[in-house]
Amino acid sequence: MAINKNALIRFHALDKCFSNFNKKFYLEDLLEKCNEALYELNPDGDGIKKRQLFEDIKFMESNQGWSVPLDRIKEGRKVYYRYENPDFSINKQPINELEAEKLKSALLVLSRFKGMPQFEWVNELILKLQEAFKLQSHEREIICFDANEYLKNIHFLGDLFNAILYKKVLQVEYQSFKSDVITALEIHPYYLKQYNNRWFLIGNNPEFENLTNLALDRIVSFEAVNTEYENTDINFNEYFDDIIGVSILPESIVSKITLFATPDLAPYIMTKPLHGSQKKIANNETGFTFSIEVIPNHELEKLILSFGEGLKVVEPDSFKNKIKQRLIRSLANY
Repeated sequence: MAINKNALIRFHALDKCFSNFNKKFYLEDLLEKCNEALYELNPDGDGIKKRQLFEDIKFMESNQGWSVPLDRIKEGRKVYYRYENPDFSINKQPINELEAEKLKSALLVLSRFKGMPQFEWVNELILKLQEAFKLQSHEREIICFDANEYLKNIHFLGDLFNAILYKKVLQVEYQSFKSDVITALEIHPYYLKQYNNRWFLIGNNPEFENLTNLALDRIVSFEAVNTEYENTDINFNEYFDDIIGVSILPESIVSKITLFATPDLAPYIMTKPLHGSQKKIANNETGFTFSIEVIPNHELEKLILSFGEGLKVVEPDSFKNKIKQRLIRSLANY
């Protein structure tokens, strides 16, 4: 039985009834109390019927639940319910098996942050939870997240996070892949974004009109400076909605790009769209034709090229020719 929010509300409503020795709670009373509690959460809900009530009681008495010691006391043709011990309550019991499994799953998610700056507390929290609730670690890992814990300068994340949180202007020493020279930049940091297992700092450099993105692994050093911080009203979820990756070129606009995937590649593209705007145009034995509406950038070009001969740009011609020229230059290497 899955424990969701509604179920927990019903269990706690029943717990209050079972532990109240000043009143006799028959099935109708228990049902009424459960539905009253559910109504407070959702006035438009339908409540539960007796069948669900029986299942709830059965679960509370099971090992997966709390093994509650429940008396069924017959009075004439009716039966009322209460705990054998008036001091018993599910709130006083150790977590049950399902709760433990859910907590273990949560710990697995938390473990993604182990070793990352700003999340040092996670290591201690995991150990405390495992000890407090007697949660044993699995003998082997059963889930893996795609993350690059060896990324250069990953330790900068914590301080950059704080700089954004507390609105601190940064003087950044930065060396791009295209230059041997270290450049000093004033950055008003706004956002941290991960793409393709790399982290990027998004902020405002007063020398440029558009936002600047800096790869963490190319940052040499940075320090806070005493300069007035320039706030932003940008919603970054929307800001990145029209691109793949992090690069937005000046004066760039959203374009409709039509692509064709071969029959072998088509199922992968259909089940894992290149972008949220992906729309089917045609799908038959010859292949899958679809479109995306994005701002063309370097990351999009690399993504398309990564599919090799399985993916072809149909239009617009300007973007099609750009991919073609990159393929010609690539072929010249062989």
